[in-house]
Amino acid sequence: MKTLISAVAIAVALVVPVASFAQASQPVTRAQVRAELVQLEKAGYNPTADDATYPANIQAAQARVDAQHGTDTSGYGAPAVGTSQAGHAALPAKADRNSVYFGG
Repeated sequence: MKTLISAVAIAVALVVPVASFAQASQPVTRAQVRAELVQLEKAGYNPTADDATYPANIQAAQARVDAQHGTDTSGYGAPAVGTSQAGHAALPAKADRNSVYFGG
């Protein structure tokens, strides 16, 4: 009985993370993709243009579409809160000669 409970607990522990990967939203329909392509084409993107400039062209068109809709795509996640500073620790007025870091 004890092994059965342990086996069930292990099985549940392995199955629960799999359920968390389920998509919350519905997949994009063909009509939605077509509408997005039409928006990009109106913003200046040409899908039959030169492949050498592909990423830059579609990113520029997407930026123009986002600007029209007021969408902020400057980065991922929430805005950063707080600050950080890089550099060197401030040295005391008179260094301690007995310090491990003296003379370095």
